[in-house]
Amino acid sequence: MKIAIVGASGAVGQEFLSILESHPMHIDELRLFGSKRSAGTTYRFRGEDIVVRELQHNDDFKDIDVALCSAGASTSKEYVETITKYGAFMIDNSSAFRMEEDVPLVVPEVNGEDAFNAPRRIIANPNCTTIQMVVALGAIEKLSHIERVRVATYQSASGAGASAMQELGEQYNAIAEGREPKVEKFAYQLAYNLIPHIDVFQEGDYTKEELKMFHETRKIMHSDIRTSATCVRVPVMRAHSEAVWVETEEELSVEAVRQAFAQAEGIILMDEPQEKCYPMPLFAQGTDPVYVGRIRKDLASERGITFWCVADQIRKGAALNAVQILELLIEGK
Repeated sequence: MKIAIVGASGAVGQEFLSILESHPMHIDELRLFGSKRSAGTTYRFRGEDIVVRELQHNDDFKDIDVALCSAGASTSKEYVETITKYGAFMIDNSSAFRMEEDVPLVVPEVNGEDAFNAPRRIIANPNCTTIQMVVALGAIEKLSHIERVRVATYQSASGAGASAMQELGEQYNAIAEGREPKVEKFAYQLAYNLIPHIDVFQEGDYTKEELKMFHETRKIMHSDIRTSATCVRVPVMRAHSEAVWVETEEELSVEAVRQAFAQAEGIILMDEPQEKCYPMPLFAQGTDPVYVGRIRKDLASERGITFWCVADQIRKGAALNAVQILELLIEGK
């Protein structure tokens, strides 16, 4: 098994390295690729120093089996033929191919079988907010078909990259020292603030991030499910949270939903509110599962259930999901 990481120096690329370092899978060779700026950087992997190569239109992917890519949509579109032309699978973390009909959009716990229908040898990783939500929705869908979802997201600085995380920390420091905080990565100061604006606004005044949750959820779940989202950036360093309202065809009991979550792959149930046991980004960061709690009947809908979920955006929301797809490909060989 020969694996490549494209975008090795970025936040998700570094998480790829961290996950693969401790993963039991046998890797014969790991190649790292990056921009001209990051080329030449050395990273330690399983006792070996690996130098980042500059991503170019050449034959560097000729004998690669799978490329894990997280270098942005424009880079993915430019280099897709270079990466796949000799038979490598491209597991892409960007938005470049997610909604293309001949590219599967995969969350292994929900639609893992779709990974084996990839005629272009491209498999797309969904948006981070969609991933954690559909892992939870998948458990409910097994009980009754979900008709509607309303969700408010509370997205950490990590969703905007390593530089955004650094900016948030610097803003807190500047304010504590009486200085004017620098604002570059976000529309406004994020420290001590909430910003109801992630990605660009589209027709109807939904943002691109919010519309991703509508379209991606339908594709992953092969469903006519309708999702209405409000996505909010919050001054948390890492791990996204979501408040979710679900309306199903049949009325479900809280206990049935709770049991479904408890038995679902990839979910850890934290639902003891009287004991102050509920998911929080403080404890989810750096971990793999989707944590679910605060499960209740929706007071506004007879067939409604509401819950709260939290997951590490860089791991399950990006790098881990891609590695899980890689595992599917290895198992399916």
